[in-house]
Amino acid sequence: MIKKGTWVEIEEVVLEVKDRASNIPIETKVTPLKCWIRGNCMENCVLGEYVEVKTNIGRIAKGIVVEVEPGYYHTFGKYVSEISNIGIQAKEMIK
Repeated sequence: MIKKGTWVEIEEVVLEVKDRASNIPIETKVTPLKCWIRGNCMENCVLGEYVEVKTNIGRIAKGIVVEVEPGYYHTFGKYVSEISNIGIQAKEMIK
Protein backbone atom coordinates (compact mmCIF):
# COMPACT_ATOMS: atom_id res chain seq x y z
CA MET A 1 0.00 0.00 0.00
CA ILE A 2 1.10 3.54 -0.77
CA LYS A 3 0.47 5.89 2.13
CA LYS A 4 -1.25 9.25 1.82
CA GLY A 5 1.31 12.01 1.17
CA THR A 6 3.78 9.76 -0.69
CA TRP A 7 5.45 11.26 -3.78
CA VAL A 8 4.08 9.42 -6.83
CA GLU A 9 3.78 9.75 -10.59
CA ILE A 10 0.39 9.41 -12.22
CA GLU A 11 -0.62 8.93 -15.83
CA GLU A 12 -3.53 11.03 -17.05
CA VAL A 13 -5.28 10.64 -20.40
CA VAL A 14 -5.63 14.15 -21.84
CA LEU A 15 -7.36 13.19 -25.11
CA GLU A 16 -8.97 9.88 -26.01
CA VAL A 17 -8.37 8.48 -29.51
CA LYS A 18 -11.79 9.70 -30.71
CA ASP A 19 -10.95 13.26 -29.61
CA ARG A 20 -7.57 13.52 -31.39
CA ALA A 21 -7.16 15.92 -34.32
CA SER A 22 -7.88 14.46 -37.75
CA ASN A 23 -4.75 15.89 -39.40
CA ILE A 24 -2.13 14.08 -37.29
CA PRO A 25 -0.16 11.01 -38.45
CA ILE A 26 -2.06 7.71 -38.24
CA GLU A 27 0.51 6.29 -35.76
CA THR A 28 -0.28 9.19 -33.45
CA LYS A 29 -4.00 9.23 -34.12
CA VAL A 30 -4.53 5.67 -32.82
CA THR A 31 -2.97 6.47 -29.44
CA PRO A 32 -4.53 8.51 -26.64
CA LEU A 33 -2.65 11.68 -25.66
CA LYS A 34 -1.25 11.16 -22.16
CA CYS A 35 0.70 13.15 -19.62
CA TRP A 36 2.60 12.14 -16.52
CA ILE A 37 2.29 14.24 -13.39
CA ARG A 38 4.16 14.02 -10.11
CA GLY A 39 2.76 14.94 -6.74
CA ASN A 40 1.79 13.74 -3.28
CA CYS A 41 -1.12 11.28 -3.22
CA MET A 42 -4.08 12.62 -1.33
CA GLU A 43 -5.25 9.25 0.00
CA ASN A 44 -3.87 5.77 0.60
CA CYS A 45 -3.69 3.84 -2.67
CA VAL A 46 -1.95 1.07 -4.57
CA LEU A 47 0.06 0.99 -7.80
CA GLY A 48 -2.32 1.04 -10.77
CA GLU A 49 -5.15 2.69 -8.85
CA TYR A 50 -6.90 5.92 -9.87
CA VAL A 51 -5.93 8.64 -7.38
CA GLU A 52 -5.72 12.40 -6.84
CA VAL A 53 -2.34 14.03 -6.29
CA LYS A 54 -1.35 17.50 -5.20
CA THR A 55 1.61 18.91 -7.12
CA ASN A 56 4.31 21.15 -5.67
CA ILE A 57 2.51 24.21 -7.03
CA GLY A 58 -0.79 23.17 -5.44
CA ARG A 59 -2.53 21.79 -8.55
CA ILE A 60 -4.83 18.81 -8.02
CA ALA A 61 -4.58 16.15 -10.75
CA LYS A 62 -6.21 12.76 -11.17
CA GLY A 63 -4.79 9.67 -12.82
CA ILE A 64 -3.44 6.15 -12.50
CA VAL A 65 -0.45 5.66 -10.17
CA VAL A 66 2.44 4.39 -12.31
CA GLU A 67 5.45 4.92 -10.04
CA VAL A 68 6.19 5.43 -6.36
CA GLU A 69 8.81 8.01 -5.38
CA PRO A 70 10.00 8.60 -8.96
CA GLY A 71 13.41 10.14 -9.51
CA TYR A 72 14.77 12.53 -12.10
CA TYR A 73 16.91 11.07 -14.86
CA HIS A 74 18.14 13.84 -17.17
CA THR A 75 20.41 13.22 -20.10
CA PHE A 76 21.45 14.98 -23.26
CA GLY A 77 22.03 11.63 -24.96
CA LYS A 78 25.17 9.82 -25.98
CA TYR A 79 28.35 11.48 -27.19
CA VAL A 80 28.18 12.57 -30.84
CA SER A 81 31.62 13.23 -32.33
CA GLU A 82 30.23 15.28 -35.24
CA ILE A 83 29.03 18.01 -32.89
CA SER A 84 31.89 17.98 -30.37
CA ASN A 85 33.71 20.89 -32.05
CA ILE A 86 30.75 23.15 -32.80
CA GLY A 87 31.66 25.66 -30.11
CA ILE A 88 35.25 25.94 -31.33
CA GLN A 89 34.14 26.26 -34.95
CA ALA A 90 31.59 28.95 -34.07
CA LYS A 91 34.26 31.01 -32.28
CA GLU A 92 36.53 30.75 -35.31
CA MET A 93 33.73 31.91 -37.63
CA ILE A 94 32.99 34.95 -35.44
CA LYS A 95 36.65 36.15 -35.47
